[in-house]
Amino acid sequence: MKALLALEDGRTFTCKSFTGPGEIGGEVVFNTSMTGYQEVLTDPSYSGQMVTMTYPLIGNYGVNPEDVESDRIQVAAFLVKEYQNFPSNYRSTSSLANYLKSQRVLGIEQFDTRALTRHIRKAGAMRAFISTEDLNPSSCVKRARKIPSMKGQDLTKTVTTPRPYYWTNGKPILYEPGTTGLNKKIWKRKGEKFSVVAFDFGIKYNMLRCLESRGLEVVVVPAWTQAHTVKAMEPDGILLSNGPGDPEPVTYAIETIRSLLGVVPMFGICLGHQLLGLALGGKTFKLKFGHRGTNQPVKNLITGKIEITSQNHGFAVDTHSLEGKNIEITHINLNDNTLEGFRHKKLPIFTAQYHPEASPGPHDAEYLFDEFKHMMQKNNA
Repeated sequence: MKALLALEDGRTFTCKSFTGPGEIGGEVVFNTSMTGYQEVLTDPSYSGQMVTMTYPLIGNYGVNPEDVESDRIQVAAFLVKEYQNFPSNYRSTSSLANYLKSQRVLGIEQFDTRALTRHIRKAGAMRAFISTEDLNPSSCVKRARKIPSMKGQDLTKTVTTPRPYYWTNGKPILYEPGTTGLNKKIWKRKGEKFSVVAFDFGIKYNMLRCLESRGLEVVVVPAWTQAHTVKAMEPDGILLSNGPGDPEPVTYAIETIRSLLGVVPMFGICLGHQLLGLALGGKTFKLKFGHRGTNQPVKNLITGKIEITSQNHGFAVDTHSLEGKNIEITHINLNDNTLEGFRHKKLPIFTAQYHPEASPGPHDAEYLFDEFKHMMQKNNA
């Protein structure tokens, strides 16, 4: 089925839909991973974005129920060079096309994804519109320009859990509120395991798997959960998760984090890292085309080692804005020298802009979850 991809700057690409008819708009970005497209599709950090895979052949190993990172497909649309409709993998339970169709997500192919990627690298990530119905370039460009900009949008509210839940045996179990609500009685293994409150700004399931695999008891709470509620729960640690969009409009979370600074050890990942930076008085800015893929080189300034990391973000914390705030820079991106991690000199707080849980991606940075547990052990000694 013929389709048209139109960018807000006037460039268009003729293509084909492999999921049937439809129209959708969003910010068009690219991901450089060679595998892991199902994890990409279900990563809440991609909410509102149309993702282009730079690897040309996509769909060859199908999809399965185990490799999801949330409860649904999160991308606005999926853009590939060549879709493979006949998957070959013993774990596959469905084709990629059928998976997208089941959730009414548009997938397009048969266009020059390399040209699109190079254009985004030069001009920056931008709004775009895809249609199988309106194939008029001028009309589609106008419709792309009417799409809300990613900057200034609070997308966290669209992806966060509406209710708290336990993460148990690799699955979410909804918390059934009793007469007392959220407090320290929520923990089932208090004293046996360290307890972690994980703020869901768009959390990935593998983040929770990594915490549970280290013997931690985890309760996930909505993004708008207030500081007094978390204090009443008396956790041993707080995780601030990844999530989509611009961190600055998420003012309610920034205020809550500021009120929780120093209460217990705190670990911020991706959007959580950015929100912590803002809570500590720093500033954020939008990257030209973001970091999205599983091959981002990061230097650990503490050890001097280079880590190959999985990343997915379009905003970053301004390194200079943290000067004079008792912050030590711990990690930098070797492609553009942007901030990839910091820790507080006095409080038990540290962050990572990238994804130590990977999924997909290398496991070079998984040690950060061990550091989080060690920080809780030290704090409780």
